[in-house]
Amino acid sequence: MRLINCQQGSDEWLAARLGCPSGSQFDKLITSTGAPSASRDTYINQLIAEKLTGEATYVKVTEWMERGTTLEPKARSYYEMASDCRVEEVGFCKHETHECGVSPDGLVGLDGGIEIKCPAPQTHVKYLRDGKFPTAYKQQVQGCLWITGREWWDFVSFHEDMPVLIVRVERDDEYIEKLQAEVLSAVETIESEVTRLKEM
Repeated sequence: MRLINCQQGSDEWLAARLGCPSGSQFDKLITSTGAPSASRDTYINQLIAEKLTGEATYVKVTEWMERGTTLEPKARSYYEMASDCRVEEVGFCKHETHECGVSPDGLVGLDGGIEIKCPAPQTHVKYLRDGKFPTAYKQQVQGCLWITGREWWDFVSFHEDMPVLIVRVERDDEYIEKLQAEVLSAVETIESEVTRLKEM
């Protein structure tokens, strides 16, 4: 992978992701079962527009997104203590040769990484009661495993007033193969359409 060391959310980070399929949005290209997503074309059009205008798509920051950003360092510290490890914070990890990538919440050792969520209380309780990795994040986490080449990823659901859920997710190479095909197909479409539309 190509590691772009920058602060997540910074101008440099936004520039690195411009027009680039990224992990948190991989669900717009592929479902958790491995089928093409219904929102594929809309997402590709959004990324083409970013490439043509040079402007990132506006994302409205919700109360829960703000809360997640605020609590993430505390969740990371808790994980380091509970797992007796050190988490390396990184910026944007791009595919070795293609314009797609992921923004991990942290890399662990040589083989792992973490995905941190600080959801609404009722959502956190659901995750605790289920006691397993929520499939809603399968595309994002398997995407991180694909881009970084790592073997496992720990999913962390954090709430400061409740028990913390930590679930280890192993590589699913069969799923990663399907995800890679969909993402690289989108990258190819974005590049060819940007070239074509610039010539109009």
